[in-house]
Amino acid sequence: MHPAFLDDDTHIAPPRTVLTRFDDGSFTLRSPTALRPYARCIGDWLERWARETPDTLALAERDAQGEHWRGLSYGELRAQVGAVAQSLLDLRLPAGQPIAIVSDNAVDHAVLMLAAMHVGITPCSLSSAYARSSDPGRLHSMLAALQPSLVYASDAAVYARALAGVDGVVKVFSRHADTCPGSLPFAQLQAGRETADVQRAFDALLPGDHAKYLLTSGSTGRPKVVINTHRMLCANQQMMAQTWRFLEHEKPVLVDWLPWSHTFGGNHNLNMVLCHGGTLYIDEGRPMPGLVEKTVRNLRDVKPTMLFNVPRGFDMLLPLLEADDALAAEVLSRVRLAFYAAAALAPSTWQRLQAVAQRVRPAQPLWLTTSWGATETAPAVTTAHWGLEGAGCIGAPLPGLELKLVPSGSKLEMRVKGVSVFSGYRNAPRETASAFDEEGFYRIGDAAYLVDAERPERGVVFNGRVAEDFKLSSGSWVSVGTLRVELVSQLAPLVQDIVLTGHDRDEVGMLVFPSPAGARELVALREKLKSVMAERRRAGAGSSQSPTRALVLGQPPDADAGEITDKGYINQAAVLARRAGDVAALYATPPGGGVVTL
Repeated sequence: MHPAFLDDDTHIAPPRTVLTRFDDGSFTLRSPTALRPYARCIGDWLERWARETPDTLALAERDAQGEHWRGLSYGELRAQVGAVAQSLLDLRLPAGQPIAIVSDNAVDHAVLMLAAMHVGITPCSLSSAYARSSDPGRLHSMLAALQPSLVYASDAAVYARALAGVDGVVKVFSRHADTCPGSLPFAQLQAGRETADVQRAFDALLPGDHAKYLLTSGSTGRPKVVINTHRMLCANQQMMAQTWRFLEHEKPVLVDWLPWSHTFGGNHNLNMVLCHGGTLYIDEGRPMPGLVEKTVRNLRDVKPTMLFNVPRGFDMLLPLLEADDALAAEVLSRVRLAFYAAAALAPSTWQRLQAVAQRVRPAQPLWLTTSWGATETAPAVTTAHWGLEGAGCIGAPLPGLELKLVPSGSKLEMRVKGVSVFSGYRNAPRETASAFDEEGFYRIGDAAYLVDAERPERGVVFNGRVAEDFKLSSGSWVSVGTLRVELVSQLAPLVQDIVLTGHDRDEVGMLVFPSPAGARELVALREKLKSVMAERRRAGAGSSQSPTRALVLGQPPDADAGEITDKGYINQAAVLARRAGDVAALYATPPGGGVVTL
């Protein structure tokens, strides 16, 4: 059962896709709908809503005590952006050098980012995890690559140590700047008196100018600096607006933790709010024990109209919603849709979300949907703007984009071309050249296949990353993305994630990260692993689909070592490299202690 509004083309664009096949087995998919005009730059959205709805709340965060919300209306936000923009101009920062923001999401973070973009200075938000790491070396290498003129962090007491040794830049802190000699308090930037220089710089912006830089997550290799232009970001929001037509008359209200150092939170979600004059409540929670409770409190307090999260986020929320119908009813009371991205959603998570919604709001089915894209595509390439029966389908191309599927081994690799696709990495001509094929399509590295070869409007199914797949010694390919999701679903709720092993070996194995419930019930988890492996064998699954051994890991994935991103996506290659000893124990004769075998 799907919400009635999915059949109303004033709310949702009807699914339409054009397929063109080629002799080499490849084919393209595109929307027949033309992309309509879009904003010149990010600041156009802010100027519009500051003029039309100046009293509407734009951004809010918890106060220092965590008790109350404090925020800025669109009028106030525009005033602060103008003041900080003037201060940035007054600093006469070297042309062509970005500013780096090394902090979690916050109102000051947003003001600085928007102020820089307003006057043609390019901001780059870096994951705060780099600065909080015991080894600041990775942060320093990223700053060396960026060569910023200014570095901002929220609190000198937290971040000054990591920035020690970063010389030749202006350092700005919102709190405790006086403890870091030579730094500026953010309040000094906020005290700027806007002059006509700000408007002149804003009027000079062009759609092709660099709006922001983002670093790739590193899940597929060394992080690179991705150029996001104003054209890319504004066009992508127009694509979504033409597809989710309800955004034209419903201002989104979000509670969001997703970091602005990544494209999901910083481009898809934040820009959607700014584009449509909505409200974003900054969630200080995280999908982690002890922090997810803060997210639940914020969701209950605000009652958002849309839920955006990664699969791990929904996995952490579900036990709390399942245990308290009153809480679930409040959280979901205004939710039009629940949206996941950044990783594949386990079928069990899909079913549990729908079951909670059906129980607490039976007359109002929950629209659970998704999209697919990348940092390099600003971000959305596809979206599923129709009712789905389960996880897997990532939708069809948005207006203005062309998706090409090209045979690659046993899979079809997705490539994309269009107005919201980047033109290259910053100061990296070799990496830029290798990112595109001879026809100018960006080689994103993900795989997919058509839901229905005769009905392309039904979209494509995500089929993992081409580079993650491996062969067993028999020559059989292991489809890591597909198998991992199946196993996590079968092992729910005892397992948080799985890394598959077996490259050039006879059998598939599993390195298992237990969920909090699994960590408490290790005996039950080991029994479940054995039963699932036996069940798959009895069902006739081949060697590439049937693990024969598993090892429950005692330590969670290490973000500092690159094993997991801020969004909760497991870096399979990093885990395998860092835990080579565990892999060896899996395949030892006899197997190492703790290994579960058939």
